Amino acid sequence: MSDTTDQNGPGIAMVDFGPQTRIVARLADGVGGDQLGRPTPCPDYAVRHLLGHIVGLTVAFRDAARKDLGPTTDTNPEASLPDITDGWRDDLTKALDELAEAWRDPQAWQGMTRAGGVDLPGGVAALVALDELVIHAWDLARATGQEYAPDEAALQAAHAFLVQSATGPRPDIFGPVVPVPDSAPLLDQAVGLSGRSPDWTPAS
Repeated sequence: MSDTTDQNGPGIAMVDFGPQTRIVARLADGVGGDQLGRPTPCPDYAVRHLLGHIVGLTVAFRDAARKDLGPTTDTNPEASLPDITDGWRDDLTKALDELAEAWRDPQAWQGMTRAGGVDLPGGVAALVALDELVIHAWDLARATGQEYAPDEAALQAAHAFLVQSATGPRPDIFGPVVPVPDSAPLLDQAVGLSGRSPDWTPAS
């Protein structure tokens, strides 16, 4: 972990995305075809839609890191219901590897970039991406009955981002904070800050 600073504000500690992207890939690989219609902690998403969203955000934040701005970084992810396509497993594995590699470049964390149609500093985009990877991996694990322990560095970064998001105007992508005891595991605290109940199950 190292620090990067630029004209856009204080330095943000760089995090290697690789450990968390490998966890996401493992969880996606563990999804059975009969599980694609299951509900998820995201109210409007079945598993197939959650996977489609993960594919899309992985590509978008890969391109944001590369400063390769265009349709993948300009489109609001809420504009339509995401879904998987044929070959989604291979596509996701490849995109996750590329995402991790793109954010290993210190230049990705500097200057301005864009994701979801929003211009933001590179370091902030990285934190948003890590939050998405950590929380949506939890969503996927819960929906499909898989064990999940996030990468510690990614979890720390996501939690810090979510704490900050809870202290100011709440972005529309988050639901209301679900209170979680300070003594709860850090993942449960992050899940609560994201607007989810750590006790969620498909039968909830």
